[in-house]
Amino acid sequence: MTKKNRYVITGPDIDLETEVVLDSDGRRIDQTYVDEVVDAAHEYLDQRAGRPSLTGKARHSPQVTFRVTPELKARAEAEAKVRGTTVSQLAREAFERFFAS
Repeated sequence: MTKKNRYVITGPDIDLETEVVLDSDGRRIDQTYVDEVVDAAHEYLDQRAGRPSLTGKARHSPQVTFRVTPELKARAEAEAKVRGTTVSQLAREAFERFFAS
């Protein structure tokens, strides 16, 4: 399990309702501003965590890993490029066809 980076900022508490604090663009920072920035940061960090799940939002997609010859890999990469897709998508389609029969 990997540990996510956590940032802790310490300093005096600020009452955003009574004190005027501006960001670098001159906008006043209030609780709504802070909530929006925190939400945006969480969304950004969630997006960088990896590829989108194939099984639904915030769910792990199982992986299948196997070895191939360099020639087969090159053929798969060339075919994926021609189709405008990825080798992973080609493999998923091949598995679907195989198990459909």
